[in-house]
Amino acid sequence: MATEIKAPTFPESVAEGSVAAWHKKPGDSVERDELIVEIETDKVVLEVVAPEAGTLSEVLAEEGDTVASEQVLGRIGEGAAKGGEKAVEQKVNAKAEQKSDVKPAGGGKQHEVKAPTFPESIQEGTVTTWHKQVGEAVKRDEVLADIETDKVVLEVVAPADGALAEIKAEEGSQVESEALLALFTEGAGGAATAADEAPAASAADGGGDEKVGDKILAPAARKLVAEHDLDVSRIEGTGKGGRILKEDVQKAVKEGSAKKAAKPASAPKQAAATPVVEGERPEKRVPMSRLRQTIAKRLVQAQQTAAMLTTYNEVDMGAVMALRAQYKDTFLKAHDTKLGFMGFFVKAASEALKRFPDVNASIDGSDIVYHGYQDIGVAVSTDRGLVVPVLRDTDSMKIADVEKGIVDFGKRARDGKLGIDEMQGGTFTITNGGIFGSLMSTPILNPPQTAILGMHKIQERPMAVNGKVEIRPMMYLALSYDHRMIDGKDAVQFLVTLKELLEDPARLLLDV
Repeated sequence: MATEIKAPTFPESVAEGSVAAWHKKPGDSVERDELIVEIETDKVVLEVVAPEAGTLSEVLAEEGDTVASEQVLGRIGEGAAKGGEKAVEQKVNAKAEQKSDVKPAGGGKQHEVKAPTFPESIQEGTVTTWHKQVGEAVKRDEVLADIETDKVVLEVVAPADGALAEIKAEEGSQVESEALLALFTEGAGGAATAADEAPAASAADGGGDEKVGDKILAPAARKLVAEHDLDVSRIEGTGKGGRILKEDVQKAVKEGSAKKAAKPASAPKQAAATPVVEGERPEKRVPMSRLRQTIAKRLVQAQQTAAMLTTYNEVDMGAVMALRAQYKDTFLKAHDTKLGFMGFFVKAASEALKRFPDVNASIDGSDIVYHGYQDIGVAVSTDRGLVVPVLRDTDSMKIADVEKGIVDFGKRARDGKLGIDEMQGGTFTITNGGIFGSLMSTPILNPPQTAILGMHKIQERPMAVNGKVEIRPMMYLALSYDHRMIDGKDAVQFLVTLKELLEDPARLLLDV
């Protein structure tokens, strides 16, 4: 039985890749986990290894072809490499069958392309981008559109090989769960080209290699050329058939050998004809992203529905800083992650929440919900806005687990890979404005939670210590809380408990 060779699962930020090189030919024997083909994306080159031992019987994506995430690249059959000629013959026959089976545009089975099923907490989404146009040929599982919700961006993929017949929901339109987005015709679009045609032919179908003059550019190379505004004719390609690869462009950028020639002398005169008026104030109007709209709505809602109040205190960070300086190298070797300040704050907050259950509670209508666990959300800033992934059961976590979790959340938040379930259900939130230089601020509640802790920058200040003035590393702490649920006395004592735990970290070990 033949085993399929599939492209790797691309990250959300990578829409497609290009087959850079096959290391085996049909008829060659391969071993399990042996490198068989390389896929070049606009960010990295991905290696595809053989899933099973056997003989490469068929290649479905030739070098230079554009492929989607998890697309079938070829097949491995059982047996040794004896049947090389037979495998090649099967490959040729398969191509012939593909040509004969191509259906004309408009023919084939029609599918409804629907929005994904949204979680209960998400009512609707916005169609942000259509990656394919009506009539444009696409492969099965290739991304057709992106839908942005108030928490994540969801991808809608093609149900089969074919083309979009009609788009029902244009970019910017609001759609509900499982709403009809488009009609898709199986087998429609441009006819499949033979695998051994020039790679430039795929550019006509969109997204593949592009021919500029007598030069052929790979997708990643094309992007770099546009970014650096290079003269393609001055770049030497080292790929198959003189194809310009990403590495060729990077080399040209480094050497400075492919810069475009200076514009003729008449160009400055043209520029002078439309001078920039002194004092001009340009404006740019863009629609607010769905995530930003949701953040705005929730923050305003928090201020309108809660009796929000903020209490402040300050903590001497000297003990934590000394402990961190003493053990940071050992900690890094033992746990393969850096020892930061957030681990101490999360552990201290977990202990304080156990002592003051009102701070760990939430209001649901006319009911108070007391949580017998500590799920602490950590605010993470991204290009798209603020998100709050949640660390579960922080009371049972070690400081190393907390630090690893926060690093992982930060990386995946910036890459847009956080799941919806990872940002729901927190009982308390910590936000650290100190990393941006904030000395003091008033954090806003994250409903339905009743309290949020704000950390700030560490700044050396003169302090009275045992009757003497000393320079100490101090941090202001701010606790915003819902006065409907939490009394001022409990809020102040909660913050004092945090201060005591952080100024003497041994308390965290001794539970005192």
